[in-house]
Amino acid sequence: MIYVRTNSAMRRGALVIALLLCSLQLSGGRSFAVPLRQPDSSPATPDSKTLRLFELGEELIYEAEFSRALLRSIDVADFRFTAKRVSLSEASQLDPNSSAHSLKLDGEIKSKGFFSKLFNLNFLEQITSIVDPNSFAVQHTKKFDQQGKRVRASETIYDRAAGKVVWTEHDPRDPSREPRVVSSPLPAQVQDILSAVYFLRTQQLAVGNNLLLKITDSGRVYEVPVRIAEKKRIKTVLGKVETIRADVDLFGATGMVGGQGQFSVWLTSDERRIPVRARIKHEYGTFDIKLKKMVQNREPSAKSEPVSKLPSGEAFGCADLSTLF
Repeated sequence: MIYVRTNSAMRRGALVIALLLCSLQLSGGRSFAVPLRQPDSSPATPDSKTLRLFELGEELIYEAEFSRALLRSIDVADFRFTAKRVSLSEASQLDPNSSAHSLKLDGEIKSKGFFSKLFNLNFLEQITSIVDPNSFAVQHTKKFDQQGKRVRASETIYDRAAGKVVWTEHDPRDPSREPRVVSSPLPAQVQDILSAVYFLRTQQLAVGNNLLLKITDSGRVYEVPVRIAEKKRIKTVLGKVETIRADVDLFGATGMVGGQGQFSVWLTSDERRIPVRARIKHEYGTFDIKLKKMVQNREPSAKSEPVSKLPSGEAFGCADLSTLF
């Protein structure tokens, strides 16, 4: 039905930031091979000597709105993304092969508002990624996905010794159900749907350049072209700032999301590369995702400093995904 497909399109286009935003439940069940497309420039390995500001501790909260015809700016979901460095003991609980310090990324998308009530759409997606802070290689991914009564939990293992990525999904409410397992060859540089957003923030983004990101989801590996389209000053919760627009090619027959659509994300042009806005245009409507609040530590020992406040609504935390496995 249309409302079910609309929900899927919104979630898929978005947590990939994510989208930055990232989307949210990306389709990983296709069996076709994705043809190699050559970028104008390959993504650079982040400089391991440079401490990215988000590693000191950062929280980003977004609000997603839907528009189509007479429906304008209808609240549909809240997004929350956090990044911080964790010690060996905390990181090893999720990944025994992690280094002395790892970068822990958490993402959450939760339905809300009139749109959810009108179409009886309730979804929650949470993802945790452990990333090596030196190479920025993703080490471990856990995801929790709830759509109404349907609940799934998944884990992705990156076996670099064997050269493969292995994704396992199970139903926490039915332990006797056979898990779903999908594996694929593991490229040298690959991101999951959440770490890809932060990896993009580490790149030198020059207008006119094209990048080719390799992103894994549900055991499949996709090649996702990114075009750096323009610089533009836009009004944001941080004030009027200069941004860089990146057009991310998620849609199409060989894309992460089937069908026709457009996905763009705006990042500040300064060294922080903060994703302040994203837009998904789809046949079912337009989804605008805007930064509503940012909390950032300026030093490892500093307390969180709110940059702006949500005008309404509530902030919600991610669940401890380790309890699901």
